[in-house]
Amino acid sequence: MSEVSIDEKDAKYMRQAIAWSVTARERGNRPFGAVVVDAQGHVLAEAYCNTTETGDCTGHAETNAVRMLSPKVSREVLAGATIYSSGEPCVMCAGAIFWSNIRRVLYGIDAVSLRVFRGERQEQKDAELSCRDVFAASPHHIECIGPVLLEEASAPHVGAWKV
Repeated sequence: MSEVSIDEKDAKYMRQAIAWSVTARERGNRPFGAVVVDAQGHVLAEAYCNTTETGDCTGHAETNAVRMLSPKVSREVLAGATIYSSGEPCVMCAGAIFWSNIRRVLYGIDAVSLRVFRGERQEQKDAELSCRDVFAASPHHIECIGPVLLEEASAPHVGAWKV
């Protein structure tokens, strides 16, 4: 899949998500970050993958961000929000995005490119189902844009995975 061009506003928030992926890696986790921004440009949540430090296999960046939002931000507000994810959301995270009612998704590194970093180790493999397939099953439209800023989004993964 070829890289998609984005405007300065989207690039700004994507770079924040990528910065969170660096934080995740520095803390010993897998390098993923996410930022949720409402329609007015206010950051609603920022999160990183914390699966290693918490032992919670569901502690992916996007899921953590959705957890922060669910109790305090209405589904109506989230319908106008965008989630910026440093990597293409996995099946679980795509489901969380769907259930949260977020209707716009931008991601950095795509799952196919990410698999090159993950290698062939069984514990690093993912379910090979695109977030686009999950979103296509939604009764409401979820815009999905990616990959974007592919080189920047890929950088935290260099040397982060066991080969």
